Amino acid sequence: MEMFLGIDYNTWWFLVFGAVISGYAILDGFDLGAGALHLFLKKENSRRIALNAIGPVWDGNEVWLVIAGGALFAGFPVAYAAVFSAFYVPVMIFLVGLIWRAVAIEFRSKEPGRIWRLTWDIIYSFACIVVTLSLGLMLGNVAMGIPLNENKEFTGEFLSFINPFSVLVAITTLALFMMHGAIYLAMKTENRLYTKLTILAKNFNVFFLVAFGVTTLYTLLYIPHLSNTFRSSPQYFIFPVLMFLAIANIPRQLKKGNYRFAFLSSAITIASLLITIAMEVFPNLVYASNDAANSITIHNGASSTKTMRILLTIALIGTPLVAIYTSFVFWTFKGKVKLDEMSY
Repeated sequence: MEMFLGIDYNTWWFLVFGAVISGYAILDGFDLGAGALHLFLKKENSRRIALNAIGPVWDGNEVWLVIAGGALFAGFPVAYAAVFSAFYVPVMIFLVGLIWRAVAIEFRSKEPGRIWRLTWDIIYSFACIVVTLSLGLMLGNVAMGIPLNENKEFTGEFLSFINPFSVLVAITTLALFMMHGAIYLAMKTENRLYTKLTILAKNFNVFFLVAFGVTTLYTLLYIPHLSNTFRSSPQYFIFPVLMFLAIANIPRQLKKGNYRFAFLSSAITIASLLITIAMEVFPNLVYASNDAANSITIHNGASSTKTMRILLTIALIGTPLVAIYTSFVFWTFKGKVKLDEMSY
């Protein structure tokens, strides 16, 4: 097996895929969260400011989703086929939600009528909630496992992706993104809207803590294979510890009014949650809940070594460029939002 810096190419591509998914969750997470809480903002001016806070970055943040899909398809085609077969319904709902979110953002400002704008506000918020819940449902099922036969094909029922664990993960994801989005909007606003978002951020933090606690308890009681890695390798326990420290730091920073550090802690929470899940399922990409021998791993579900080597070279060049572009956009549009004639 060929190695690069002491790690085989399949593991490298698993790490790249995980990093891209984390980047998408952190960046589009606050966009989706800002949309999910949009209707909590009652005034027209407040909603316009909230839209313009994400206006310069929301479409660029979706680039990470495109990269993630391409990375899974190119590097692990067997897993790609199984996942999209199993989650056809939530994937289609997710994509339709993304389309309607974009349409709502762009169409809302085209007419000044109150009914027109309220209609698009509702569509925008609903689309963001649906997209987030779809992501959570898929993540929960990937972590828990899905039924696969010996040919690595999905054998479950049409709506088997809806189960107590995946629903809990979906609700937790929504709570986390809404908190993440409220913190981001608080950084971008001032005066009365800032005060409103401060309250919302604290409320959504409580929502997340409750949802996270219930989901964690359910996992420990009913999904035992998700803690096997940490039982067998205690040195990896540092990652759950990091996650809990980041979660605990969020309300602390919110109370102090340090929203940049609260946002950083929220981003670390998202990343550490995904790292924890990745470590729990590794080396599996898709765990077979009916028979572990049918699971799709980073080895039996991967492309050829030559393909992996080429992909890693491309990733080493392309991913930093996307990261630089993303950083440039955020730097260019830093600071508080000010409305003008070019605003949404």
